[in-house]
Amino acid sequence: MDSPVVLGIESSCDETGAGLVRDGRLLGHAVASSMDEHARYGGVVPEIAARAHVHALTPVVRRALDEAGLRMSDIGAVAVTTGPGLSGALQVGLAGAKSLAYALDVPLYGVHHLAGHVAADTLEHGPLPDPCMVLIVSGGHTSLLLVRDLARDPIVHLGDTLDDAAGECFDKVARVFGLPYPGGPAIDRAARDGDPSAVPFPRPLTGPRDAAHAHSFSFSGLKTAAARWAEAHAGRPLPVADGAASLQEAVADVLTRKAVAACREHGVGTLVVVGGVAANSRVRALAEERCRAAGIALRVPPLRLCTDNGAMIAAVGDLLVHAGAEPAPLNVSIDPSAPLEFASLHPVGAVFGRAA
Repeated sequence: MDSPVVLGIESSCDETGAGLVRDGRLLGHAVASSMDEHARYGGVVPEIAARAHVHALTPVVRRALDEAGLRMSDIGAVAVTTGPGLSGALQVGLAGAKSLAYALDVPLYGVHHLAGHVAADTLEHGPLPDPCMVLIVSGGHTSLLLVRDLARDPIVHLGDTLDDAAGECFDKVARVFGLPYPGGPAIDRAARDGDPSAVPFPRPLTGPRDAAHAHSFSFSGLKTAAARWAEAHAGRPLPVADGAASLQEAVADVLTRKAVAACREHGVGTLVVVGGVAANSRVRALAEERCRAAGIALRVPPLRLCTDNGAMIAAVGDLLVHAGAEPAPLNVSIDPSAPLEFASLHPVGAVFGRAA
């Protein structure tokens, strides 16, 4: 029997994504972003995001099918992000996925958003090594994970950010620097003309007294230091390029230093860096440099698979299908604050019910 084509649907924030995967191979995917609608507010507005998903979901699924040269009837399973994320946005994606799964009479899988980011790399580089260390860096998440079999084994959560995530730090500092939203790409562009050693920004939780937080991150203090530096230039031109380059260097230094140290501590030979901030040029370059020096293999998805997309959710669904995982029950609901313990989520009952 042929393996099924898995449709993945992602709607946790401001991107509406649909992807089609079979046997670990990406057949087609499409993404619609409502980012321009949020730009004037300097961040994502949940109500605007949810309405945008309602309008974009069907066209995005059809575009993914067209790219793959497939029809709706070719879909053999549906996977959808059920958490974490914005409540209204997740509801739209789940409602659409349930409708499709019911109409096509195919199994439905609820997927953890962060597991999707991890699986995105498999679409480019094949199955993940067992074990591997995963660094997830995005606007809402900065986490270190010890991953074995993504579909079957529990995910060992080593640490998270204690306050602002790396991408959130970029967004907030970019606004202070007078750069556009989203801040990550804007900081990256501005940094090209700057000196990364111009401003001695702090490296939070990397000192000898921070052993208890070896796998944790903190970017709130770095954000504040950048804001104070900008304020000190009141009445004078702000050397934005130097500030951006120095901030980017500090973030990349902390992320890669901790990730490589975690690999060494746990005897892991492969580091996988995923999430929106994995698209940052300095993060990628410094990770490559430090992994090479430590004898660690580095895997980073292509830029198009770093930000939120449906292909990564389809990739998890494909892994779950091949692992023989139980589909989600018909009353599966969203879990906006879902803990990352397993790739598959089966929260039931109330809308805000925790994962079973």
